[in-house]
Amino acid sequence: MGRRAVVIGAEHISHSAVLTLRHAGAEVAAMVTDLPHHQTFRAFDLGARLRHPFALLTDTTVTGLTGRGRLEGVRVRHRDGRTAVIPGDTVVFTGDWIPDHELARSAGIALDHGTHGPAVDTGFRTAEPGVFAVGNLLHPVETADMAALDGRFAAGPVLRHLADAPWPADPLPVRVAAPLRWIAPNRIDPDSPRPPLERITLRTAEFLTRPVLIVRQDGRTLHRRRVLRTVAPARPLHLGTDWIVAADPYGGPVLITAD
Repeated sequence: MGRRAVVIGAEHISHSAVLTLRHAGAEVAAMVTDLPHHQTFRAFDLGARLRHPFALLTDTTVTGLTGRGRLEGVRVRHRDGRTAVIPGDTVVFTGDWIPDHELARSAGIALDHGTHGPAVDTGFRTAEPGVFAVGNLLHPVETADMAALDGRFAAGPVLRHLADAPWPADPLPVRVAAPLRWIAPNRIDPDSPRPPLERITLRTAEFLTRPVLIVRQDGRTLHRRRVLRTVAPARPLHLGTDWIVAADPYGGPVLITAD
């Protein structure tokens, strides 16, 4: 363990990393994010910085690591063009997660281009008959309780499959447009108008203030809802599934936007 660390990322886990580093006896020189704000709860950020003071560098990117044989500093560039080197002998990377998809990828199971996890329908079925996927296999890190809920919702489709229910042959794709990054699940079973899943998860690439989520298919608006809060990157945004019954299971892809 080094003596002076720089944490890359400003999410929940980034702040947890600060606490872990401090308990191990290391000083935290700075937390760096290329976004304009941290992405954790305000109280969590304030509590961490009051207890273990460190600099939060927003609108800042890491451009290089310096040192020979051992890390000596982290080179950064601010959005206004200024550059600096933060002295330190330890770097902890905590952001821009990918799912735990190694087994799925090696098995040739189709991955979703947004989540980089297996593409699944609202019954958590992958493109491979008999293979279901849930939890953090589907998308970047989520809390344990949310991952456990996936297992609860997948139980019904699993039991139906064991009872010889047919595997969906041509699920309906669900896509998102920028600034939304991804959605999971990202397919709809055309033969299941009432999916067991109560809500689906989205992520955004930027901060959105009270955005309006709009679900469209082939020019039709299936659903519209305003989110009554600011939505942050790296934090989940949930959308109910009531609109699925209005989708044409044999129509074009469903598109979700945030205005």
